[in-house]
Amino acid sequence: MKVGVPKEIKTHEYRVGLTPGAVREYVAGGHSVAVETNAGAGIGATDETYRKAGATILGSAREVFGSSELIVKVKEPQPSEWTQLRENQILFTYLHLAPDPEQAKGLLKSGCTAIAYETVTDAYGGLPLLAPMSEVAGRLSIEAAGAALKRYAGGRGLLIGGVPGVQAARIVVIGGGVVGTHAARMAVGLGAEVTILDTSIPRLRELDEQFEGRARTRFSTIDAVEEEVFAADVVIGAVLVPGASAPKLVSRSMLSSMRKGSVIVDVAIDQGGCFETSRPTTHADPTYEVDGVIHYCVANMPGAVPLTSSQALNNATLPFGLALANKGFAAVLENQHLRAGLNVYRGRLTCKAVAESLGLPYSPIDQAAA
Repeated sequence: MKVGVPKEIKTHEYRVGLTPGAVREYVAGGHSVAVETNAGAGIGATDETYRKAGATILGSAREVFGSSELIVKVKEPQPSEWTQLRENQILFTYLHLAPDPEQAKGLLKSGCTAIAYETVTDAYGGLPLLAPMSEVAGRLSIEAAGAALKRYAGGRGLLIGGVPGVQAARIVVIGGGVVGTHAARMAVGLGAEVTILDTSIPRLRELDEQFEGRARTRFSTIDAVEEEVFAADVVIGAVLVPGASAPKLVSRSMLSSMRKGSVIVDVAIDQGGCFETSRPTTHADPTYEVDGVIHYCVANMPGAVPLTSSQALNNATLPFGLALANKGFAAVLENQHLRAGLNVYRGRLTCKAVAESLGLPYSPIDQAAA
């Protein structure tokens, strides 16, 4: 199969869909790989490195899209990209369609087949292609919070871990999944006072055992969220409903009762965010203030550490990408986990959670592919 890797064009996005090591695997499998020039610059991979791995270097994204059957990216296609997609072409990348009706309409109009990393599943009920970036984003969320807490950034002027004799920052993590666990791990490691909220009692038991008392766990209710948020210096939004828009758990009215200079980090912003006042930001301008509360809502947090992120992402996506290259759309029909990742197929939405979030018709894959 002809595989294409365009350069990412989202603001301050430095990751790349295929690393040189991954290209070697595709080439070894008998596939041809076309990489846009400088696509790997963000991870220090030159065009010559890709050539040595067996790739052909093309001068523009248009050439890559025009010559490839399978497009492998990192971030959701931008308007200039989705207009280049076509029928019988497979797109394999993060999509996050639920809060993005324009992208959804663009993909539907293109007639392409779009498989979203974030809804591909595994045998354990997990999201294996979302997990590595959730790990990165969870850890980065505490670094981002620490920077935003500094006084010159508009924060309260707190050091997350405090010092002997001075209270550490109080950090509340809403959601005990992959993002929340890694955020809590970083915060605990820095010496913060950490509380994790979740609606799953079995998960809270696991977290309680994992942290051995170094982090508090609490069942998430409206009362619990209010109490914890009002007393927090940092609130990490780490809630995920696979494929669907994130629930709004902190309302605008609650901000007035939060500490001035406190910080919100909304890691769920790709799915619309779990704070009512959240809106996507970029690494170029990552924060804004609402009612005295600093908001950090960068929609591609792992893009700040592209070398780590690209390697971690490729480790996870490689088996699935190779399956698509080997068998084409038949791989989706044969593999229930890839099938769960199918969001768009020839002008139809095939992910129920996405369709419901967008208020558009849902077509089960059995009907769409009939």
